[in-house]
Amino acid sequence: QVQLVESGGGLVQPGGSLRLSCAASGSIFSINAMGWYRQAPGKQRELVAAITNTDSTNYADSVKGRFTISRDNAKNTVYLPMNSLKPEDTAVYYCNGRPPKWAWGQGTQVTVSS
Repeated sequence: QVQLVESGGGLVQPGGSLRLSCAASGSIFSINAMGWYRQAPGKQRELVAAITNTDSTNYADSVKGRFTISRDNAKNTVYLPMNSLKPEDTAVYYCNGRPPKWAWGQGTQVTVSS
């Protein structure tokens, strides 16, 4: 079973930047598509970015041009640098397979507020 540990969240002002990281255990990481998801209070979890095992990427319209997903298979880690953050980006951010296939980690809280 793959275990996922997200980090890098925090409190940032609108227009600021953060870089999220997700470390995954397990040697099968490199053959799986991965995704970053987020869940805001009172809302369903949504996919914001995904990357295949050949590094093809896609993004939710709401984050296109501001977020960039990448992966380092040697480190079993997927990243999400986030720029030009908006208050509506406030959520708990999670990573998982794309589609989700493992138990969810604890997530990392991102709060965008002045």
